[in-house]
Amino acid sequence: MSSASPAHSPALPTADAAARLLERCRSLVRPALAEAVGRLHPWVGEMAAYSFGWCEPGGAPVSAPAGGKGLRQALAVLGAEAAGAPRDAGVTAAVAVELVHTFSLLHDDVMDGDRTRRGRPTAWKAYGTGPAVLAGDALFALAVETLAATSGTDIPSAVRHLSTALNDLVRGQADDLLFETRPWTGPRAVRPDEYRAMAEHKTGALLGCAAALGAVLAGAPRTTVAALDRAGRHLGVAFQVVDDLLGIWGDPAVTGKPVHADLLRGKKTFPVLAALGTAAARPLVRLLDRAEALDGPAARRAAVLIEEAGGRGAALTEARRHITAVEVCLDSLPSAPRAADDLRVLLDFLVRREM
Repeated sequence: MSSASPAHSPALPTADAAARLLERCRSLVRPALAEAVGRLHPWVGEMAAYSFGWCEPGGAPVSAPAGGKGLRQALAVLGAEAAGAPRDAGVTAAVAVELVHTFSLLHDDVMDGDRTRRGRPTAWKAYGTGPAVLAGDALFALAVETLAATSGTDIPSAVRHLSTALNDLVRGQADDLLFETRPWTGPRAVRPDEYRAMAEHKTGALLGCAAALGAVLAGAPRTTVAALDRAGRHLGVAFQVVDDLLGIWGDPAVTGKPVHADLLRGKKTFPVLAALGTAAARPLVRLLDRAEALDGPAARRAAVLIEEAGGRGAALTEARRHITAVEVCLDSLPSAPRAADDLRVLLDFLVRREM
């Protein structure tokens, strides 16, 4: 996929530059995150460590950690730096947000019945459903405790900010699940604006919280907090749209998902919704409105029809629109231009990874 260069950078950021930023932020956060997990009940702490990719079932350490990129950790650290907040505020924010993110993944895997994550059995497959839910609950409680026990300037506002993001996340997840039960066409069909609201809540709320939480904790001006939160929310929508693209046209060896998994599940993703709104969608409508669920050949045919009806192009345009909005938010930050540039490198690379 191709894309234009961002308005404020002469060339697209390199994978190496983004990787260095992610590694720098992970190295800052990892000791504090490990210390927090170490306060849990030993069994619950083991499940948490497994979820972070630090150990095998039973607690044996892994030679090569299998955790994710650490996107939310990096957003918290870089957002705090962009706001001129102390490093401790960024690290505390990163720990709290990473705990909430992992809690949400533990519960999502149970709700969706997903058996693998990042090439390993999910926690509920490794430990059982009840224990995995318990571990998720423990991580959420630990996130709130981490914020409440810090020495930040404005702890109550930070706790409220995290709680608001979590409520939004739950709202978005609920809508995403309910969308699967709604028809593709007709008066009850999911509209693109409903999708945008779902994506902002499900994905954007926690990214916005990550970007802004260190600033909130340090008592930064409201305008700075708002700009960082808006940047993260726009990033979330762009990120979700790109994830939708990967769910249809991505390489399973890269994405870790079965090919056409979203189509087979009947998920209302942006490329499909955009395609259904065009005059060229008639063959796609006939295929999706069949009584039976899509099988492999039908999903492959649907992917072709979605692209022919303009769904893929519309999704790319939507993602780019939100990337531009992220740029506008970052431009409004009053200080720390180098930190804002670091955020641009990271955000552009992550969203443009398959564009």
